Amino acid sequence: MNRILSLLLLLAASTSAFTAYAADDDNSTRKERNYIREGNSLYKEKRYADAEVAYRKALEENAMSDIAMYNLAASLIRQSGTADPNSGNNPMAEAQQLLQGLTQSSRDMQIVENAFYNLGNMAFNQQQYEQAINMYKGALRKNPDNDKARENLRLAQLKRQEQQNQDQNQDKKDQDQQGDKEKNEKPKDQQPPQQQQGGISDANAAKILKTMENEENATRRKVQELKKKEEESSRRRTGNQW
Repeated sequence: MNRILSLLLLLAASTSAFTAYAADDDNSTRKERNYIREGNSLYKEKRYADAEVAYRKALEENAMSDIAMYNLAASLIRQSGTADPNSGNNPMAEAQQLLQGLTQSSRDMQIVENAFYNLGNMAFNQQQYEQAINMYKGALRKNPDNDKARENLRLAQLKRQEQQNQDQNQDKKDQDQQGDKEKNEKPKDQQPPQQQQGGISDANAAKILKTMENEENATRRKVQELKKKEEESSRRRTGNQW
């Protein structure tokens, strides 16, 4: 892991090259160039928050300054380290937005290349390996000789494969556990009936019910016979009266 992190360089190495570019740009204003120079000096002293202020002042002079945007992103990244860009007001989120904008709008291929490269580093540090791969490929399209982007691309591809293997193994493990659970736990309506010790079987229960039914029928017949005899006796007594 230390070797991987050591290869994921951020933006400091490329900032000084942009300093000369900004100073010679005919479309920049003197104040803009001065603020960028000031920011670069502060950046080299690792005073990243102060450098951020200077780069923002440069953007106030020229809101379309690619150099100021890129160097501002550099100062923001240095202040946030490897923190998650999605966590609240983390400076990394703004840095990511600035770099993404530069990949789409900047006409300077070196800026675009470095923006892609550092977006790849940010994605790698967040274990978003698919996105990191796409960003490194973007950097290599702008400069096929970017050896750092190529090496980081290979690392990201290896980490993506490792991540996919882990996900597949976890899915298989979950499926096996679910299968074992289904084997051990049959639904209640599929479980064989349990006969309690000392209870009666289904056959014995049927015999008892049949016996009770026969006794009930016999009792019913006796009641009917007694009722019939009482009716006949009543008619005879009524017939003898004058």
